[in-house]
Amino acid sequence: MHRLVWLATALSLLLLPSLAGAEDFPSRPIRLIVPFPAGGPNDIIARVVGQRITEITKQPVVIDNRGGQAGVLGTDVVAKAAPDGYTIAITSASALAISASMEKIAYDPKKDLAPVTLVATVPEMLVVASDVPAKNMAELVALAKAQPGKLNFASAGIGGLPHLAGELFKLTAKIDIVHVPYRGAAPAITDLLGHQVQMVFLDLPVILPQIRAGTLRPIALGARERAATAPDVPTTAEVGMPDVLAENWYGMVAPAATPPNIIAELNRLTREALADPKVKEKFAEQGLTAVGNATEEFRSFIDSETMKWAKVIKDAGVPTTK
Repeated sequence: MHRLVWLATALSLLLLPSLAGAEDFPSRPIRLIVPFPAGGPNDIIARVVGQRITEITKQPVVIDNRGGQAGVLGTDVVAKAAPDGYTIAITSASALAISASMEKIAYDPKKDLAPVTLVATVPEMLVVASDVPAKNMAELVALAKAQPGKLNFASAGIGGLPHLAGELFKLTAKIDIVHVPYRGAAPAITDLLGHQVQMVFLDLPVILPQIRAGTLRPIALGARERAATAPDVPTTAEVGMPDVLAENWYGMVAPAATPPNIIAELNRLTREALADPKVKEKFAEQGLTAVGNATEEFRSFIDSETMKWAKVIKDAGVPTTK
């Protein structure tokens, strides 16, 4: 009996640090990795959410931009960080569900990272250059079929979601269009405006200024519902291509060995931040949708997105370096 009491006491003492950690967390600044340069959608999302978490916890959330390799380099920093909840990331679909199918990366998204919550989604919009003689999806597909191999679609880089959205469109419409990758969205838009390429899928917030200025023509939005920031643009489902569902997304992750109670607290804090009306308003202004879901829901979502885009990569014959 005494031995059992001793064991129970010892076990409770071992558990105390982790329980205390959950109660006290966070007790110092949190480093929030953004695996892209400042100013883009990922950076905007992280700064808005980080600021609200700071207000809730009274602890600073320090943004650390670590761009490179479509989000992989910054995400790897988190995968290798101390699993205490004080180094986390809000990272992209590319880093969590696509890159591992395209190339050898330094971490395993399933084994080295702990999902916290899906933070935001942003639809991809298909737009064409102003000199393209197609005003809607039917006309664009007809034009591509009449000129196989003659039309180009730009992307912000090989293996990113805008690239794969274009490949999915190509497969679904059964058209022959040529991929032209760029080092980011800005040069892709520049060449689209200069009529060097004919079309591109890009995150809605990135392309919205050109849509509003009338310098690029929107064709369809790869989302389930129309966007409040571009209400006149139909969804791909409305124009007869419901399978061309292409939404970029950003989620919070922590190192894999982070204690479950810390993950639960990060989830709670982030969902509270995302529920704030001011946060939702700031997201909506950028064409973003705030989400915030349970950890297991986010894990299942990553798995489904990984399978979806791996199939597109295979079926489209996208070159990989694995």
